[in-house]
Amino acid sequence: MTKIKISEAVQAPSCPVIVNASVLRKIGNTPIIPIRSLGKEFPDVEIYAKAEWRNAGGSVKARPALQMIEDGEASGELTHDKIILDSTSGNTGVAYALIGKIKGYRVKLVMPANAVKDRKGQMADFYGAEIVTSSPFEGSDGAIILAREIYENNRDIYFMPDQYNNPSNWKAHYLHTAPEIWKQTDGRVTHFCAGIGTGGTIMGNSRRLRELNPKIKCYAVEPAEELHGIEGLKHMGSSIVPGIYDESTLDGKISVATEKSYDMVATLEKEEGILVGHSSAAAMVAALELAKQIKKGVIVTVFPDSCDTCYINFGKFKESVETHHLPPKTDS
Repeated sequence: MTKIKISEAVQAPSCPVIVNASVLRKIGNTPIIPIRSLGKEFPDVEIYAKAEWRNAGGSVKARPALQMIEDGEASGELTHDKIILDSTSGNTGVAYALIGKIKGYRVKLVMPANAVKDRKGQMADFYGAEIVTSSPFEGSDGAIILAREIYENNRDIYFMPDQYNNPSNWKAHYLHTAPEIWKQTDGRVTHFCAGIGTGGTIMGNSRRLRELNPKIKCYAVEPAEELHGIEGLKHMGSSIVPGIYDESTLDGKISVATEKSYDMVATLEKEEGILVGHSSAAAMVAALELAKQIKKGVIVTVFPDSCDTCYINFGKFKESVETHHLPPKTDS
């Protein structure tokens, strides 16, 4: 099948390489992508995905990172004599590092050792964050525990957003993402599903969308296996449950097998021309499962990031700096 081309406005890399205050205006208002080829067997169901890699920082996590930092500033808890400290498996760390660099804050991130070596860890490091490694065998839960220990040992020097328990996390989606979805679908959205990492995306969007229309059904997406390979998602039965996650407010959960998620990465590229990672692919699998269950409707899901946009832009950034000692020209 011929590969479908998505507009350059959606596919273009968006990780900024020039860090000034204007970059923060590029967080939010992401495009929505119609899923046409994969959804063709459901003629009365429309499926859309939010292209969250279009946020500055390259992922959905830029939204809550900015909200938590700015709410911390407004409350007086975050001042320039404090270090922003939190645990992360990648995307939130990139966002903290980017925003911290722009706003003039020091940033310390606790990341699993295996995550530090990938492109997200490199991006966070390049933006100037100090990185502390936790055990690669304990995953995100190990990073959470170590970050909490560091904070408790010296509370006075740190501002800890604590993305897993901070209501400002879901508030970012309540205030911004959900209204965008409502507007972009002309208020026709009937079903929403999103992966569970910290729980912010599914909680914030669900709460706001249901205020706009109480009939909207909302589902969390999680890995089917306890030992899974879907980066960024949590299997709730075997993980530390985020404090902001309230399963009772949802209509259900959709479990996605790791293998199906991996297969969907290739399928999305071939059938839709969209390059995404495993967590976005898992959201797509869940949206299609949901489409099978309903006779008619408008499903919206969230693609948290792209598989390569940060890598591509970071690669150009690093190459330019090393060669010319100057950042490349961009529209950022």
